[in-house]
Amino acid sequence: MIHSRLTLGSLCLLALFPLNLAARAQSAESPDCSKLPTHTEEADCTHAHLVTKTIYLENVTTQNEANEILVAVRNMFDPALKVYLITTQNAISLSSYPAEIARVETFIHLLDKPRKSYRLTYTIAIVEDGKNIGTQHYSMIAADGQRTTMKEGDKIPVATGTFSTDSASAQTQFTYLDVGMNFDATVTSLANGVSLKSKVEQSSIGPTNTIAGVAEPVVRQSVLDGSSIAPLGKPLMLGSIDIPNSTRRLDIDVMVEPIK
Repeated sequence: MIHSRLTLGSLCLLALFPLNLAARAQSAESPDCSKLPTHTEEADCTHAHLVTKTIYLENVTTQNEANEILVAVRNMFDPALKVYLITTQNAISLSSYPAEIARVETFIHLLDKPRKSYRLTYTIAIVEDGKNIGTQHYSMIAADGQRTTMKEGDKIPVATGTFSTDSASAQTQFTYLDVGMNFDATVTSLANGVSLKSKVEQSSIGPTNTIAGVAEPVVRQSVLDGSSIAPLGKPLMLGSIDIPNSTRRLDIDVMVEPIK
């Protein structure tokens, strides 16, 4: 009877022993080395459980954006963390222990978010004697923090010089001027609107002048260049320009709308 009881107790111990080993092995699979008391123990733990993972950036479109995320990771986490930017793959490769990699991956996904996009609608109104005699609307899509340009009009050739070759035939060099409407805008998101840096240019061809025997066109232009804080969904008057030698003026406003 005594032998039977010992055997039964031994069997119970043997049954529990593998469970303890399994539990310890499971907890050792993903240790948090940062909780160890000394830096030496943390470094040994990291080296013992070192793994590598590549995280692909889904919303980054420029190398500058990827570099900013890389710098943020290096500054926010342990300097011993091995992190590399793979530009051709638009990815960041990490080497550390699993718990640290999980924290870094969460941090990267918080930064790797799609840019907000906005629709900019510029309105150019021609006013004469207080009456609106013509209105034009121009719309374009701009991403947060990125420069966007739009042009509408003609390219006018302008002679810039002449030269002669051995054959004694004179050749004239030309450059081309953009004449019409030019828009240059950069939108930056704010808490209650956007910061808008924009340049609006309207140009046209006037009478020609003869310079050194060459008829050169005179370009008339109106330019509005500046920065402003624009509310969302409401028109913002950017400026008003009087047209010389006339009773007319140009009123320029813009409306910024978020694209969902």
